[in-house]
Amino acid sequence: MSKSAGAVDEVLRQFEGYRRELCAYAYRMLGSSFEAEDAVQETFTRAWKAYDSFEGRASVRSWLYKIATNVCLDMLDGPQRRARPMDLHGPSSPDTPLPPPQPDYVWIEPIPNGLAFGADPAEHTSTKDSLRLAFVAAVQHLPATQRAILIMREVLRFSANETAEALMMSPASVNSALQRARATMSKVRPSESGSYDENDARQRELVDGFVRAFEAYDMDALTALLKQDVALSMPPIELWISGPDNVAAFMLSEGPSACRGSRLIPLEGANGLPAFGQYKPSDVPGVYTPWSITVLEFAGDKISGLNFFLDTERLFPLFGLPPELRA
Repeated sequence: MSKSAGAVDEVLRQFEGYRRELCAYAYRMLGSSFEAEDAVQETFTRAWKAYDSFEGRASVRSWLYKIATNVCLDMLDGPQRRARPMDLHGPSSPDTPLPPPQPDYVWIEPIPNGLAFGADPAEHTSTKDSLRLAFVAAVQHLPATQRAILIMREVLRFSANETAEALMMSPASVNSALQRARATMSKVRPSESGSYDENDARQRELVDGFVRAFEAYDMDALTALLKQDVALSMPPIELWISGPDNVAAFMLSEGPSACRGSRLIPLEGANGLPAFGQYKPSDVPGVYTPWSITVLEFAGDKISGLNFFLDTERLFPLFGLPPELRA
Protein backbone atom coordinates (compact mmCIF):
# COMPACT_ATOMS: atom_id res chain seq x y z
CA MET A 1 0.00 0.00 0.00
CA SER A 2 1.47 3.36 -0.98
CA LYS A 3 1.94 5.99 1.70
CA SER A 4 1.01 9.66 1.40
CA ALA A 5 3.79 12.24 1.68
CA GLY A 6 2.48 13.27 5.07
CA ALA A 7 2.44 9.68 6.33
CA VAL A 8 5.99 9.16 5.07
CA ASP A 9 7.20 12.28 6.88
CA GLU A 10 5.50 11.19 10.10
CA VAL A 11 7.08 7.73 10.00
CA LEU A 12 10.53 9.18 9.32
CA ARG A 13 10.09 11.67 12.17
CA GLN A 14 9.26 8.80 14.50
CA PHE A 15 12.41 6.98 13.48
CA GLU A 16 14.62 10.06 13.79
CA GLY A 17 13.46 10.58 17.36
CA TYR A 18 15.31 7.40 18.31
CA ARG A 19 18.47 7.94 16.27
CA ARG A 20 20.80 9.01 19.09
CA GLU A 21 19.82 6.32 21.58
CA LEU A 22 19.99 3.66 18.87
CA CYS A 23 23.41 4.96 17.83
CA ALA A 24 24.59 4.75 21.46
CA TYR A 25 23.23 1.20 21.70
CA ALA A 26 24.93 0.11 18.47
CA TYR A 27 28.17 1.77 19.60
CA ARG A 28 28.19 -0.21 22.85
CA MET A 29 27.61 -3.35 20.81
CA LEU A 30 30.16 -2.64 18.05
CA GLY A 31 32.80 -0.35 19.60
CA SER A 32 32.89 1.92 16.53
CA SER A 33 31.10 5.20 15.84
CA PHE A 34 31.21 4.57 12.10
CA GLU A 35 29.78 1.07 12.38
CA ALA A 36 27.15 2.36 14.82
CA GLU A 37 25.98 4.98 12.33
CA ASP A 38 25.87 2.33 9.59
CA ALA A 39 23.87 0.04 11.90
CA VAL A 40 21.30 2.74 12.64
CA GLN A 41 20.91 3.54 8.96
CA GLU A 42 20.40 -0.14 8.18
CA THR A 43 17.90 -0.35 11.07
CA PHE A 44 15.86 2.49 9.59
CA THR A 45 16.04 0.93 6.12
CA ARG A 46 14.76 -2.43 7.40
CA ALA A 47 12.11 -0.74 9.54
CA TRP A 48 10.88 1.36 6.62
CA LYS A 49 10.57 -1.71 4.39
CA ALA A 50 8.67 -3.60 7.10
CA TYR A 51 6.56 -0.71 8.40
CA ASP A 52 3.37 -1.78 6.61
CA SER A 53 3.52 -5.09 8.49
CA PHE A 54 4.18 -3.45 11.86
CA GLU A 55 0.88 -3.83 13.65
CA GLY A 56 1.66 -1.96 16.84
CA ARG A 57 1.87 -5.05 19.02
CA ALA A 58 4.92 -3.39 20.62
CA SER A 59 6.00 0.23 20.86
CA VAL A 60 7.90 1.70 17.91
CA ARG A 61 10.91 2.03 20.23
CA SER A 62 10.91 -1.65 21.19
CA TRP A 63 10.42 -2.62 17.56
CA LEU A 64 13.35 -0.48 16.42
CA TYR A 65 15.57 -1.93 19.14
CA LYS A 66 14.65 -5.44 17.99
CA ILE A 67 15.68 -4.57 14.43
CA ALA A 68 18.84 -2.78 15.61
CA THR A 69 19.82 -5.79 17.69
CA ASN A 70 19.52 -8.08 14.70
CA VAL A 71 21.54 -5.66 12.57
CA CYS A 72 24.32 -5.55 15.18
CA LEU A 73 24.33 -9.33 15.57
CA ASP A 74 24.68 -9.65 11.80
CA MET A 75 27.62 -7.22 11.88
CA LEU A 76 29.24 -9.15 14.74
CA ASP A 77 29.14 -12.44 12.87
CA GLY A 78 32.85 -13.18 13.24
CA PRO A 79 35.62 -13.72 15.81
CA GLN A 80 37.00 -10.17 15.73
CA ARG A 81 36.43 -8.07 18.84
CA ARG A 82 37.62 -4.52 19.21
CA ALA A 83 40.04 -3.72 22.02
CA ARG A 84 42.21 -1.04 23.58
CA PRO A 85 46.02 -1.31 23.51
CA MET A 86 45.93 -2.07 27.26
CA ASP A 87 43.81 -5.17 26.54
CA LEU A 88 46.43 -6.73 24.26
CA HIS A 89 49.68 -6.72 26.25
CA GLY A 90 51.60 -5.01 29.04
CA PRO A 91 53.01 -1.45 28.94
CA SER A 92 56.08 -0.52 26.92
CA SER A 93 59.07 1.53 28.00
CA PRO A 94 59.24 5.15 26.79
CA ASP A 95 62.12 4.43 24.40
CA THR A 96 60.37 1.54 22.63
CA PRO A 97 60.28 2.16 18.84
CA LEU A 98 56.75 2.79 17.63
CA PRO A 99 55.32 -0.28 15.90
CA PRO A 100 53.37 0.13 12.65
CA PRO A 101 49.68 1.01 13.02
CA GLN A 102 47.12 -1.78 13.09
CA PRO A 103 43.88 -1.73 11.02
CA ASP A 104 41.06 0.43 12.35
CA TYR A 105 38.81 -2.59 12.99
CA VAL A 106 41.15 -3.71 15.79
CA TRP A 107 40.39 -0.75 18.05
CA ILE A 108 37.65 0.70 20.21
CA GLU A 109 36.95 4.11 18.69
CA PRO A 110 35.61 7.25 20.40
CA ILE A 111 32.05 8.46 19.85
CA PRO A 112 31.12 12.17 19.88
CA ASN A 113 28.67 13.03 22.66
CA GLY A 114 26.43 14.60 20.03
CA LEU A 115 25.90 11.23 18.31
CA ALA A 116 24.90 9.46 21.51
CA PHE A 117 23.25 11.97 23.83
CA GLY A 118 20.30 14.32 23.61
CA ALA A 119 20.57 18.04 24.25
CA ASP A 120 19.50 17.72 27.91
CA PRO A 121 22.48 16.78 30.15
CA ALA A 122 20.10 15.18 32.66
CA GLU A 123 18.98 12.85 29.90
CA HIS A 124 22.32 11.06 29.77
CA THR A 125 23.48 11.22 33.39
CA SER A 126 22.37 7.67 34.11
CA THR A 127 23.76 6.12 30.92
CA LYS A 128 27.02 7.92 30.12
CA ASP A 129 29.11 5.57 32.29
CA SER A 130 28.11 2.77 29.95
CA LEU A 131 29.61 4.73 27.04
CA ARG A 132 33.02 5.09 28.68
CA LEU A 133 35.89 3.57 26.73
CA ALA A 134 36.65 1.12 29.55
CA PHE A 135 33.06 -0.15 29.69
CA VAL A 136 32.76 -0.54 25.92
CA ALA A 137 36.08 -2.42 25.86
CA ALA A 138 34.90 -4.70 28.68
CA VAL A 139 31.63 -5.48 26.89
CA GLN A 140 33.64 -6.67 23.87
CA HIS A 141 34.70 -9.70 25.93
CA LEU A 142 31.14 -11.00 25.82
CA PRO A 143 29.67 -13.17 23.06
CA ALA A 144 27.43 -11.06 20.84
CA THR A 145 24.09 -12.25 22.23
CA GLN A 146 25.23 -11.84 25.86
CA ARG A 147 26.46 -8.38 24.93
CA ALA A 148 23.01 -7.42 23.66
CA ILE A 149 21.29 -8.91 26.71
CA LEU A 150 23.57 -7.12 29.20
CA ILE A 151 23.10 -3.76 27.49
CA MET A 152 19.34 -4.13 27.08
CA ARG A 153 18.76 -5.31 30.64
CA GLU A 154 21.28 -3.28 32.66
CA VAL A 155 21.81 -0.12 30.62
CA LEU A 156 18.51 0.37 28.81
CA ARG A 157 16.41 -1.28 31.57
CA PHE A 158 14.38 -3.44 29.23
CA SER A 159 12.45 -6.16 31.04
CA ALA A 160 13.38 -9.81 30.62
CA ASN A 161 10.25 -10.28 28.51
CA GLU A 162 11.06 -7.32 26.24
CA THR A 163 14.63 -8.54 25.81
CA ALA A 164 13.45 -12.06 25.08
CA GLU A 165 11.04 -10.72 22.45
CA ALA A 166 13.81 -8.72 20.76
CA LEU A 167 16.14 -11.72 20.62
CA MET A 168 13.47 -14.37 20.01
CA MET A 169 14.52 -16.23 23.16
CA SER A 170 12.70 -17.33 26.28
CA PRO A 171 12.85 -15.05 29.37
CA ALA A 172 14.56 -17.91 31.25
CA SER A 173 17.28 -18.09 28.60
CA VAL A 174 17.71 -14.32 28.79
CA ASN A 175 18.14 -14.42 32.55
CA SER A 176 20.63 -17.29 32.32
CA ALA A 177 22.70 -15.46 29.70
CA LEU A 178 22.58 -12.28 31.80
CA GLN A 179 24.10 -14.13 34.76
CA ARG A 180 26.95 -15.42 32.59
CA ALA A 181 27.51 -11.93 31.18
CA ARG A 182 27.64 -10.43 34.68
CA ALA A 183 30.18 -13.05 35.75
CA THR A 184 32.45 -12.18 32.83
CA MET A 185 32.06 -8.44 33.37
CA SER A 186 32.98 -8.78 37.05
CA LYS A 187 36.38 -10.09 35.90
CA VAL A 188 37.13 -7.60 33.13
CA ARG A 189 35.31 -4.41 34.08
CA PRO A 190 37.37 -1.72 35.87
CA SER A 191 36.41 -1.28 39.51
CA GLU A 192 36.60 2.53 39.44
CA SER A 193 33.80 4.40 37.73
CA GLY A 194 36.06 7.01 36.11
CA SER A 195 33.07 9.29 35.52
CA TYR A 196 33.35 12.91 34.54
CA ASP A 197 30.88 15.41 35.97
CA GLU A 198 30.95 18.75 34.16
CA ASN A 199 29.38 20.31 37.28
CA ASP A 200 32.33 19.23 39.46
CA ALA A 201 34.56 22.29 39.84
CA ARG A 202 37.59 20.16 40.79
CA GLN A 203 37.31 18.06 37.65
CA ARG A 204 36.84 21.14 35.48
CA GLU A 205 39.99 22.62 36.99
CA LEU A 206 41.79 19.33 36.34
CA VAL A 207 40.85 19.55 32.66
CA ASP A 208 41.89 23.21 32.47
CA GLY A 209 45.17 22.32 34.17
CA PHE A 210 45.80 19.59 31.63
CA VAL A 211 45.25 21.99 28.72
CA ARG A 212 47.60 24.58 30.21
CA ALA A 213 50.32 22.04 30.97
CA PHE A 214 50.03 20.22 27.66
CA GLU A 215 50.08 23.34 25.48
CA ALA A 216 53.04 24.71 27.50
CA TYR A 217 54.63 21.24 27.36
CA ASP A 218 55.32 21.58 31.09
CA MET A 219 55.91 17.98 32.15
CA ASP A 220 56.19 18.81 35.87
CA ALA A 221 52.75 20.43 35.83
CA LEU A 222 51.33 17.67 33.66
CA THR A 223 52.60 14.73 35.69
CA ALA A 224 51.26 16.33 38.89
CA LEU A 225 47.76 15.81 37.45
CA LEU A 226 48.26 12.13 36.62
CA LYS A 227 47.35 9.04 38.61
CA GLN A 228 50.27 6.76 39.51
CA ASP A 229 49.05 4.06 37.12
CA VAL A 230 47.95 6.46 34.39
CA ALA A 231 47.83 4.87 30.93
CA LEU A 232 48.72 6.68 27.70
CA SER A 233 47.60 5.02 24.47
CA MET A 234 47.63 5.98 20.79
CA PRO A 235 45.41 3.76 18.64
CA PRO A 236 45.95 2.58 15.90
CA ILE A 237 49.43 2.03 17.40
CA GLU A 238 49.30 -0.81 19.92
CA LEU A 239 52.08 0.51 22.17
CA TRP A 240 50.98 2.06 25.46
CA ILE A 241 52.80 3.69 28.38
CA SER A 242 52.06 3.54 32.12
CA GLY A 243 53.03 5.86 34.97
CA PRO A 244 53.61 9.65 35.12
CA ASP A 245 57.41 9.50 34.73
CA ASN A 246 57.19 7.19 31.73
CA VAL A 247 54.49 9.37 30.18
CA ALA A 248 56.74 12.43 30.55
CA ALA A 249 59.77 10.63 29.11
CA PHE A 250 57.72 9.38 26.17
CA MET A 251 56.22 12.79 25.45
CA LEU A 252 59.64 14.47 25.57
CA SER A 253 61.15 11.98 23.14
CA GLU A 254 61.74 12.99 19.55
CA GLY A 255 59.87 11.44 16.66
CA PRO A 256 56.18 10.84 15.92
CA SER A 257 55.17 11.10 19.59
CA ALA A 258 56.64 14.59 20.12
CA CYS A 259 53.78 17.05 20.53
CA ARG A 260 55.57 20.20 21.66
CA GLY A 261 53.79 23.34 20.49
CA SER A 262 50.44 21.62 19.96
CA ARG A 263 47.07 23.31 20.20
CA LEU A 264 44.04 21.68 21.82
CA ILE A 265 40.57 22.56 20.51
CA PRO A 266 37.81 21.72 23.02
CA LEU A 267 35.09 19.41 21.72
CA GLU A 268 31.57 18.82 22.96
CA GLY A 269 32.97 15.63 24.47
CA ALA A 270 33.46 11.98 23.58
CA ASN A 271 32.09 8.96 25.44
CA GLY A 272 30.78 11.31 28.14
CA LEU A 273 34.34 12.51 28.81
CA PRO A 274 36.32 15.70 28.01
CA ALA A 275 37.81 15.55 24.53
CA PHE A 276 39.94 17.75 22.29
CA GLY A 277 41.09 17.97 18.72
CA GLN A 278 44.88 18.12 18.89
CA TYR A 279 46.79 19.93 16.15
CA LYS A 280 50.59 19.83 15.85
CA PRO A 281 52.76 22.53 14.25
CA SER A 282 53.47 21.84 10.59
CA ASP A 283 56.50 22.80 8.53
CA VAL A 284 54.61 25.95 7.50
CA PRO A 285 54.82 28.67 10.18
CA GLY A 286 51.45 29.35 11.81
CA VAL A 287 49.78 26.28 10.30
CA TYR A 288 48.80 23.35 12.51
CA THR A 289 47.85 19.91 11.21
CA PRO A 290 45.65 17.21 12.81
CA TRP A 291 47.34 14.80 15.20
CA SER A 292 44.68 13.21 17.41
CA ILE A 293 41.31 13.18 19.05
CA THR A 294 42.40 13.31 22.68
CA VAL A 295 40.08 11.86 25.34
CA LEU A 296 40.76 12.11 29.08
CA GLU A 297 39.75 9.56 31.72
CA PHE A 298 39.53 10.16 35.46
CA ALA A 299 39.86 8.42 38.79
CA GLY A 300 38.85 10.73 41.63
CA ASP A 301 40.86 13.95 41.40
CA LYS A 302 43.51 12.62 38.99
CA ILE A 303 43.70 11.85 35.29
CA SER A 304 43.88 8.09 34.81
CA GLY A 305 43.88 7.86 31.03
CA LEU A 306 45.36 9.85 28.13
CA ASN A 307 43.86 8.50 24.93
CA PHE A 308 45.25 9.86 21.66
CA PHE A 309 43.26 8.52 18.71
CA LEU A 310 45.49 9.13 15.70
CA ASP A 311 43.17 8.21 12.82
CA THR A 312 42.53 11.86 12.07
CA GLU A 313 41.49 11.31 8.45
CA ARG A 314 38.34 9.54 9.65
CA LEU A 315 37.85 11.04 13.11
CA PHE A 316 38.32 14.78 12.52
CA PRO A 317 35.36 15.01 10.10
CA LEU A 318 33.29 12.92 12.54
CA PHE A 319 33.94 15.49 15.27
CA GLY A 320 33.40 18.44 12.93
CA LEU A 321 37.04 19.58 12.98
CA PRO A 322 38.76 21.41 10.09
CA PRO A 323 41.66 19.78 8.19
CA GLU A 324 44.07 22.42 9.42
CA LEU A 325 44.36 25.20 11.99
CA ARG A 326 45.92 28.59 11.38
CA ALA A 327 47.31 30.76 14.13
